[in-house]
Amino acid sequence: MHRHTKNVTAAGKPLNEAKKAMIMVHGRGASPDSILSLREHLALEDFALLAPAATANTWYPYSFMAPTVQNEPGLSTGLGVIKQIVEDVLSAGIEKKDIYFLGFSQGACLTSEFLARNADTYGGAFIYSGGVIGDKIDKSNYQGNFGGTPILLGCSDVDAHVPLERVQASTKIFEEMGATVTERIYPNAPHTIFDDEIELTNQILKA
Repeated sequence: MHRHTKNVTAAGKPLNEAKKAMIMVHGRGASPDSILSLREHLALEDFALLAPAATANTWYPYSFMAPTVQNEPGLSTGLGVIKQIVEDVLSAGIEKKDIYFLGFSQGACLTSEFLARNADTYGGAFIYSGGVIGDKIDKSNYQGNFGGTPILLGCSDVDAHVPLERVQASTKIFEEMGATVTERIYPNAPHTIFDDEIELTNQILKA
């Protein structure tokens, strides 16, 4: 059952009945329904699932490795959308430790950037083919501490959209900010979501 409000598609348990929530952020050219289809493979029985829609299916216009200013105002708008959903979840009575994040590709980059700027003790985060945003990494934007939050970063080592160095740099940032990071690099693989990532995600969800 999908429920639409303010460009957010909801699935799973209604927020007021759920014990946990997952915010699922789609990639460039995709849709909330595409990212929500992952729920068939994930252990999300007690979860409210919230998938925001990007305007014209794109969160920001250029590569996530472009100078940040070129990706405005899309980038700030997208970060604001995630922040608003987090606030809605909290006001429904779900605690931060029971909020999870999942993103693929452009959605993984937006999710990474949101987390680095708003680190806290969350339930977990799953970054499928992405990393923090910008031509240069500006740590002055980052704040908070993850307090041991499990974060999975998975990516091909030859991903056409996501340089390996940026995945590794994002891992390092998250670790420095107190996350428990699992980094998985898949050799010579395409830009996709891997069965291994789904398995690791389920291990964290069931922990």
